[in-house]
Amino acid sequence: MSRRKIQISILTLIILILAFSNLSAQWEIDLEFGPVFNGYNDVQIPNETGTRFSLTDDLSVDPDFFFRTRVSFIIDGMHVISGFAAPLRLDAEGSVGKEILFEGTTFPANTELRGFYRFDSYRLTYRYNFIREPDLTIGLGFTAKVRDAEIRIESEDQIASKTNTGFVPLINFRIDWLFAERFGLLFAGDALAAPQGRAEDVILALKYHIDENLALKSGYRILEGGADVDDAYTFALLHYISFGLILSF
Repeated sequence: MSRRKIQISILTLIILILAFSNLSAQWEIDLEFGPVFNGYNDVQIPNETGTRFSLTDDLSVDPDFFFRTRVSFIIDGMHVISGFAAPLRLDAEGSVGKEILFEGTTFPANTELRGFYRFDSYRLTYRYNFIREPDLTIGLGFTAKVRDAEIRIESEDQIASKTNTGFVPLINFRIDWLFAERFGLLFAGDALAAPQGRAEDVILALKYHIDENLALKSGYRILEGGADVDDAYTFALLHYISFGLILSF
């Protein structure tokens, strides 16, 4: 998706918020951070002629720190419009005991390599809370996701990079259960599968409500998916240990 289309999406979100601003509304800011670990990260570019290798098994990837933010506009407690940003960077290094053909560049066997994996995600979501009780909220909606991704391999004298910016439609869901006076359970995410690939970004977290406007959360998030198309085969699994806070006003 082009930068202009992203700007149009942001403008559409602003217009929707202004259109509903005279109704009973609430803002919510959800911040999330913590360590992220690689499960697998398999790459073959191009799909037919490239060499399939793993950034996690053939190379070494250290855990990194992640940060995510979501800003939501909640109308009458039922309609939720939100914008989301989640940059991600991971570095890999090592040598592979076979020749690697990646994006038209050949890296000889046993060459010291540096890998770079970037997967930035920007999303615009609408969700309808069809169950809204004092202790339970369940909502379902859709997400327009823009991914801005890059995989890069470098040696001492060569470099090859594959970038991809594209649009992905996803189904959004959220279950928020207050099972005690101050403690709640959150199960939420975006997910969808198609013949060309799949994407799942799901969190299960425990919440502690300090007061009606501030809650802390901690839990586990899984991000998995990829694409199997003509120009690339890329599938990754990432594990997140999540900490965060949710501020409402």
